[in-house]
Amino acid sequence: MIVTRFAPSPNGPLHLGHAYAAIAAHDRARAGARMGDDSGRFLVRIEDIDGARSRGEFADSALEDLRWLGLDWDGEAIRQSSRIAGHAAALDRLKRDGLVYPCSCTRAEIAAAATATGPDGPIYPGTCRGRHVARGGPVAWRLDMAEAIRRTGPLTWQDEIAGTVRATPEIFGDVILGRKDAPGSYHLAVTLDDAADGITVVTRGMDLFASTHVHRLLQALLQLPVPVWHHHALLLDASGQKLAKRRGSPSLAQRRLAGEDGRALARRLRAGVLPPNLTLGQT
Repeated sequence: MIVTRFAPSPNGPLHLGHAYAAIAAHDRARAGARMGDDSGRFLVRIEDIDGARSRGEFADSALEDLRWLGLDWDGEAIRQSSRIAGHAAALDRLKRDGLVYPCSCTRAEIAAAATATGPDGPIYPGTCRGRHVARGGPVAWRLDMAEAIRRTGPLTWQDEIAGTVRATPEIFGDVILGRKDAPGSYHLAVTLDDAADGITVVTRGMDLFASTHVHRLLQALLQLPVPVWHHHALLLDASGQKLAKRRGSPSLAQRRLAGEDGRALARRLRAGVLPPNLTLGQT
């Protein structure tokens, strides 16, 4: 059974890049049905654990945008916030296994001490690894990357476009798995939730390709099922940058409320007919 998902964060309105990603995930699941196999499932998961930035109106608007595009999903939309207890339990397991350690460093301290840069920015230099950190204040929980890799040994993962990929999670350094304000970081939460939802093909943009190295490692540490990945191209603006909420990329809601035909837009995106000044690329 093919099971895919689209997992937006409700911290702003969806844009055309989200539409492209949602269509890719939806169509990957529905392809089997078009060939006579009705077992494909497409799920929607609202990743709403980002504190005050997650807003209900953005979640509601995202679902309306998907309907406007003509995309249907199986079952009710899943709220990631309903899984916080499971994220906390997994983090506790990693604590018991001696694979994470508390960290009280601020972003400014990390930036000042870091000597290398990884996919998420400055690589944490291990300041709190092996030292006593008072638990009274807020702390993050970091993965002891070297120990984790030692326990799992070499790992690979399969991408439908890139083929077999050797996992190199060390490029991230000791990533945060438990945030100061939530028991699960993006890396931990998305890995656990994909397993809980039975996702068999993780369809998402190339901007998340590197993150898969960490997710594959976490699957091995937590004995979770391993899906196949499908990292597709991204919609890029005239400057060659990916569309992004924080950069004010025009929203789907604006198009929807202006009376544009969402299903026609989806057909054009499927055919590779892009709006002016947009291209497909890898970054």
